[in-house]
Amino acid sequence: MHEVSVVADLIAAIKKELEKYNVLSVKEVTILVGKLTNLGIEQMEFAYEVMSKNSMLEGSKLVIETENIIAKCEECGYKGPVKNIGLGEDSHLQIPILSCPVCNSAVTVTAGKSCCIKSIDIEEVR
Repeated sequence: MHEVSVVADLIAAIKKELEKYNVLSVKEVTILVGKLTNLGIEQMEFAYEVMSKNSMLEGSKLVIETENIIAKCEECGYKGPVKNIGLGEDSHLQIPILSCPVCNSAVTVTAGKSCCIKSIDIEEVR
């Protein structure tokens, strides 16, 4: 479960950033997670809840925004989403095809690999 180590790193980065401010409480943390990271959203939410206990993050809401996979083809100039292979009928699990959907050439992935903090909503001491 690599979600735990990723969330631990995110929490450490958040705490380091918050040292710069006179924080009374943290209301919400928004992170961006790309589909190519293969990180489980529910596992990250659970890890955040457990690992934020007894810290200034306890009780804050974790908002996870998903970043879709976007690819660019140098051969034909295509830029956009990739196709996916579903695993069975009505499957929510999809495997991305990392080749150009137009000409089948190799592509460069330009989005979908992120795992970063977008924003932290805090209440400062006045």
